Amino acid sequence: MIATDTGLDQASAAASALLDTPIEAIAPVSGGRNSRVYRVTAAGRAYALKQYPSRNDDPRDRLGTEMAALGLMERQRIERVPRVLAVDCERGFALLSWLDGMPVTAVSEGDIAAAAAFLAALHGLRKAGEFPFDRLASEACLSATEIVRQIDARLARLQAMPAAEADLRRFLDHPFAAVRRKIVNQIKWLPETYGGTDPIAELPPERRSLVPSDFGFHNSLRTSDGSLAFFDFEYFGWDDPVKLTADVMLHPGTALAPDLGRRFRAAAEQVYGNDPWFRQRLAAYYPLFGLRWVLILLNDFVPSHWRRRQHAGAAESWEAAKRRQLWKAQEFLARVQDEHDGRIDGK
Repeated sequence: MIATDTGLDQASAAASALLDTPIEAIAPVSGGRNSRVYRVTAAGRAYALKQYPSRNDDPRDRLGTEMAALGLMERQRIERVPRVLAVDCERGFALLSWLDGMPVTAVSEGDIAAAAAFLAALHGLRKAGEFPFDRLASEACLSATEIVRQIDARLARLQAMPAAEADLRRFLDHPFAAVRRKIVNQIKWLPETYGGTDPIAELPPERRSLVPSDFGFHNSLRTSDGSLAFFDFEYFGWDDPVKLTADVMLHPGTALAPDLGRRFRAAAEQVYGNDPWFRQRLAAYYPLFGLRWVLILLNDFVPSHWRRRQHAGAAESWEAAKRRQLWKAQEFLARVQDEHDGRIDGK
């Protein structure tokens, strides 16, 4: 085997060391936006080799978080996820069992039920005492105020981009600012509208859940028997399950048809039904998470994020990526506004 680039050379060396045997083949797997994943073959068996971004670009311990999450799931016998086989913390690699399957291109009612069952299994671990309560999911949102803070932090980062990004500036200063103002101004009415949902107070620990955070059908595979397997737990931890539920319903990578979105929401209400205010918080916070997603779609304008995309193997030019993502953000903002206005008019 002849490696043709430095990244593949490093991955090949890491795989050989972790397996403690020569490898037969290694090839990058497409689809990831942050971490690189390789399919490795050794002794006739397939493995997944995952290379995590440098903590110089992203200070979060994404490798450590995923290893802890997968270790917890293995101990608690949660199936249909990768198993950790070996780790190279110094170089940022993990060797995982290979999940055979295809990307999920169409979501069915059965898939909604499978995702809900998986989340219910994770929710059931909250009393196991194995995962520290101070280990929050990445960008956990434990109050409405925190969601708004994250929106404004993302907005400020994008507004700091060079003046040459004129199309981005126009979008942020006009249509986005108007919709943000309309939605955020309603936060002050949350206590009386949603039965005491305090926009400032943090959600108490007993109402939090263990969640994958970046969860959805974009991080699942359809196996040969039609069932789903789940992967990518770099952002795992404690959070308000309202955030996870809203993110699955809103995620632009795997858009759910309205009827499937309603089914997933109903399934989530069953999973997290021990919290009497779950439904009210979801209704209150859903438009805020929509705003947050608009800004997430614009991440490619941020140089450090683009470097991570390149690390993961992005093939297109930066300019092409920015044009595409700005168009997606414009379309998504229109959806958020239409859904919000429809809810208000339907009261």
